[in-house]
Parts: sequence; structure tokens; C-alpha cells
Amino acid sequence: MNLNLNKNKVAIIVALQEELPRDLLPEFNVFYSGVGKINATYKSLEIINEFNPKLIINYGTAGSLRENLNGLYEVSEFFQRDMDASELGFKFGETPLDPINKISFDRKGLSCGTGDNFVISEPKLLTDLVDMESYALAKVCLIKKTDFLCFKYVSDKADANASKNWRENVSLGKNLFKEKLLKLFN
Repeated sequence: MNLNLNKNKVAIIVALQEELPRDLLPEFNVFYSGVGKINATYKSLEIINEFNPKLIINYGTAGSLRENLNGLYEVSEFFQRDMDASELGFKFGETPLDPINKISFDRKGLSCGTGDNFVISEPKLLTDLVDMESYALAKVCLIKKTDFLCFKYVSDKADANASKNWRENVSLGKNLFKEKLLKLFN
């Protein structure tokens, strides 16, 4: 994939500066959303309304629910892993009366379950990866008709050691993402 876009029409959204310092990619517009779905939703709407980007790219860390995943991956399917209206007859992960539940951008990549909790054990909704922002970003982009790409660096195994491993690995993927991004734009 080669992106033939003006870099000024691209917004990169990252939850935390620790994951990707702005000065690592000075030629790109890098924004920080903060952690969680509400912060990601607010920041993506703010960016779309102010800058009208042609593409939003999300980069960040994720926990892996598959033993063999290490490194940087593109994510192309997004689920809300903490929506539970099952007592009302809805499937776990399904938002009541909302036609958008699974989000796919028809690209080859992994699946990610987004929720507002840091995963340290197997969640009810199984996906390849887990994070705290990408579903919200993907949904805003889908609704606002803004193209969306997502790349996640596996920082932990979403297990009992996840918080320790995340702290040790949170900034290790930034150079892999930089290489991937520069390849996409060359």
C-alpha cells in the first residue's frame, strides 16, 4: 500500500505521548487523545471538525490475546468489548439499537476489542488484540466518512503481567511505526 496523500491532510492520533513523541515524526500532524473511548471520540471529532483530514491513522499499544503475536500489526476490524446489554437480549459487545457494532475497513489486518479497562485476563469478547481507543476512533471515522488506518504495537499478553509489561514496552514500538509510516508515504 502506498498512500498518495498530502501529509498535511493526515492526522495521527495516539493516546499518550510516551507511545509516540511528536518530534519523532515532525512532518506529520500528531495528536494525543488521552486514554479511553470518550477521550478518543472527543479528540477525533475535534480533529475532523477543525482540520478535515482525508485520513486518520491511529497508532498505539495493545495487549495480545494470541500467544504468537509480537511486534507491529495493522488492525482492520474493531469491536466494543465492554458493551454488555445481554440482560436486554442483545449479544455481548452489541450496542442496543445501533446498526454499527463490528467495524471493518475491508483491509487485511487483525481484530481489536476496545474497552475502558486495562485487560489482565481473557475478556468475554475474543479478538486478536485489545486496546482502549481504536473502536471509538474507527466509529467516528466511519460515521464522518474519513478514511482510517490503525497500527498497534503488542506491548503485553493481556495477562496477570500485563501492567508491568506495558510499562516496560509502551515506547518500544514507535520506531517500527515510523518505518511503516514512511514506507506508506514513499
